[in-house]
Amino acid sequence: MELKRQSKYSGNNLVYILKDGLELASVPLSEKEKKYAEKRLEDKAELIFINRLDGWIFLVVPKQDKGEEAFLEQCRKKGDEIAVRATEEKLEDLGILGNNAQAVLAVAEGVALSSYRFLNHFTDKKGKETSLKSVSLVSEQLSDADVTELSNLVKSVCQTRDLVNEPLSHMNAERLAEAFTKMGKEAGVTVDVFHMQKIESLKMGGLLAVNKGSIDPPTFTIMEWKPENPVNEKPIVLVGKGVVYDTGGMSLKPTANSMDYMKSDMAGGAAVGGAIYAAALNRLPLHVIALIPATDNRPDGNAYVPGDVITMHSGKTVEVLNTDAEGRLLLADALSYAKKFEPQLVIDAATLTGSAAVALGHYGIAGMGTAKPEVMQQLQKAGHEVYERVVEFPFWEEYGELLKSDIADLKNLGPREAGMITAGKFLENFVDYPWIHLDIAGAAFLMQPDGYRGKGATGTGVRLLYRFLKSMVG
Repeated sequence: MELKRQSKYSGNNLVYILKDGLELASVPLSEKEKKYAEKRLEDKAELIFINRLDGWIFLVVPKQDKGEEAFLEQCRKKGDEIAVRATEEKLEDLGILGNNAQAVLAVAEGVALSSYRFLNHFTDKKGKETSLKSVSLVSEQLSDADVTELSNLVKSVCQTRDLVNEPLSHMNAERLAEAFTKMGKEAGVTVDVFHMQKIESLKMGGLLAVNKGSIDPPTFTIMEWKPENPVNEKPIVLVGKGVVYDTGGMSLKPTANSMDYMKSDMAGGAAVGGAIYAAALNRLPLHVIALIPATDNRPDGNAYVPGDVITMHSGKTVEVLNTDAEGRLLLADALSYAKKFEPQLVIDAATLTGSAAVALGHYGIAGMGTAKPEVMQQLQKAGHEVYERVVEFPFWEEYGELLKSDIADLKNLGPREAGMITAGKFLENFVDYPWIHLDIAGAAFLMQPDGYRGKGATGTGVRLLYRFLKSMVG
């Protein structure tokens, strides 16, 4: 679907964004339509559908009593509802009009993200696609650059969703690296992929241990966006967990309601790849690097087992208590490797723990780390702006004590309580720079539809990280 800015929309399917009922007078409605709209407004309706013989009128009147961020989220949600109705009615185009440029962009964002479909494996796609082919944004306050930026961001989210929705049969570690390479070529991002021999030479013991049960080799992908004259002297490094499928390894997961969606365990890796892709497409003047260690985690005759001790890239030793706590092992190697870039800041994203999903559901992201409070606050602000909200959890030293091992430097699992925090404290052992850890386990993949986030892969993390990176530009 194409998003485009126009000074005037000549089609018959119009979306009007109104500040309140008083603005209804500016909408070209018949007397009958106006009376109907007034009655719906009296009933506190925020979205009004008017069906004409030659098209549709959508009146969007979001509540504004909870602040700008909540208002724009309501606009996105109304965009989702409009997209659903548009597809039901087989509409091919929409025009979105309003005096508030940000509201116009938000409604368009909701429409575009709601229109995403993952249809790669249907032999007959008829009736499954969205009918919408173009959305025109009409506002005097909008520029072509605004619409291009949104279009590129939506494209990046949808690309990320595609990666996460692909099953292991079509997206192992090598194919994931190939997908990142293709994205890099398109956007102007330099991509370097390490394969088994290089990974072994770097002694990435965490990645190699998890990969021991797989018949497919691991990969370690480095993506770099370095424009001319970036505003940052030292790079911002994004690190993403790339477990393309997680059985739990020898600590096997139960099949029902657990293993069946584990193709999504690389959602953090996909998100950081999508974020740097968006940054490059929109030419952010910021030096950004993404690191994605990738493998699947399966049981096999040579698989690593509980009780093993492994030596990580950093040289630290880890006692493995549970092979289903594998994501932190990959991330630890990547975080250790990130030191070579002397980063200004490192942010990792991972579907790391069920504890994060239990604590926050799909409404938030668990955050913690060692970066200065103002950096975390800046990230949280970005999260509220795009409604991928980050909840900061305590990072007290006592949680780290729970990872002491009797036979190695540390163990890879703490007690059940505060599991998302002890997972973060494990990772802390491998960083010596400002760092934030994001556990996106609850929000990355949905079993039921949730508005414009859809069902299945949500692309969580792309919009958050892009908005944060943009805020770093100033």
